Amino acid sequence: MQLNFKEIFTAFMILFAVIDIIGNIPIIIDLRKKVGHIQSGKASIIAGVIMIIFLFVGKSLLSLIGIDVNSFAVAGAFVIFFIALEMVLGITLYKDDEHSAVTASVFPLAFPLMAGPGTLTTLLSLRAEFAIENIIVAVISNVIVIYIVLKTSSKIERIIGANGINIIRKIFGVILLAIAVKLFAHNIKALLA
Repeated sequence: MQLNFKEIFTAFMILFAVIDIIGNIPIIIDLRKKVGHIQSGKASIIAGVIMIIFLFVGKSLLSLIGIDVNSFAVAGAFVIFFIALEMVLGITLYKDDEHSAVTASVFPLAFPLMAGPGTLTTLLSLRAEFAIENIIVAVISNVIVIYIVLKTSSKIERIIGANGINIIRKIFGVILLAIAVKLFAHNIKALLA
């Protein structure tokens, strides 16, 4: 096992941008107001477990239905592209606003908000490019960040403000657009070769 800091950092930043925990602060605050309490630890751990399980069994699931990782990565590039457009243009494509008080920590918080289709697609795309141990470290690092943000979401909102959150979302949206283009270009070459 050889950890590569550059790979860990790149994977961390890609996942951080896709999960968009900072951009989801308004949704988290709204959810907290509706249900009263969110189990930050439970939501973070469940999101992390979903991501790590998918990292290991996602490829097998795909081969079971006859899809190779490069095809999935190209599809993932499109998903990431649309998530990025959503962030940059301030439009809503994926979010579902129906929340249940009983399961708020798991659904919609852990899944699909944090470990949603975009994140899972990104994990498989990352697996095509990076060593698995580096991706796991990046996932765990993101889970820690998710936990801290969930615990301190109201303080963060007060400090950054609505405009600050919007600016951060747009910056990460542009980064994600670039990542989507790179993923698409890298994997389409492998498919056409």
